Amino acid sequence: MTAMVKSEAVHKSFGPVEVLRGIDLEVQAGDVFCIVGPSGSGKSTFLRCINHLEKVNAGRLYVDGTLVGYREKNGKLYELRDREVAAQRRDIGMVFQRFNLFPHMTAAENVMEAPLQVKRESKAAARKRAVALLERVGLADKTDNYPAQLSGGQQQRVAIARALAMEPKLMLFDEPTSALDPELVGEVLDVMRDLARDGMTMIVVTHEMGFAREVGDSLVFMDEGIVVESGTPRDVLGNPQHDRTKSFLSKVL
Repeated sequence: MTAMVKSEAVHKSFGPVEVLRGIDLEVQAGDVFCIVGPSGSGKSTFLRCINHLEKVNAGRLYVDGTLVGYREKNGKLYELRDREVAAQRRDIGMVFQRFNLFPHMTAAENVMEAPLQVKRESKAAARKRAVALLERVGLADKTDNYPAQLSGGQQQRVAIARALAMEPKLMLFDEPTSALDPELVGEVLDVMRDLARDGMTMIVVTHEMGFAREVGDSLVFMDEGIVVESGTPRDVLGNPQHDRTKSFLSKVL
């Protein structure tokens, strides 16, 4: 069975700073794959490499069996054109720490934008799907509200609906609750739980260890650009093997 995401010896540097130092991992279709670790360990950079928002310096990343960002010819990699990269990204939804909503558009218009522009859907079809997705994330009564009229948790739920509007096969979450007030975290995690129950493949960079333990199928602990430890969330969080993992978890659990 082809893994939904496969990372082979992925390296990424920013100038002299090596942020990813040979990441090898696989994410199976339908799994919730959690990545935890201290700030600066390379978690978010790795996530951005999966949809080629960052270009890898070495190694290969595959999504659903397709090489991301490059084509290979005679053992050499050639970067794809922007248009080809954009086509690959259609299948990958991404939710950021900051909600990145268009402030001049309503919740429904934010969700409609990509299907209208990228898929050339009719306005009626895009609106119908946007309303259904906003209902799915618990915002049926907020379709015509602007971002400034919504709480942070509501804005993040709009951002999730927007990512789902392209019907992705993979969802990437980059610390989706870290910018939220504590009492708003639960409403976003509830939406993510529903997605997991529906079988969406998800990679979640998170500090929410309870969510990782409850919903995650696999978990890796990253530090200084490498995968230090991996396994089921219960094993890694409950019985860490490496001193570095133990030290980190002692501060966050």
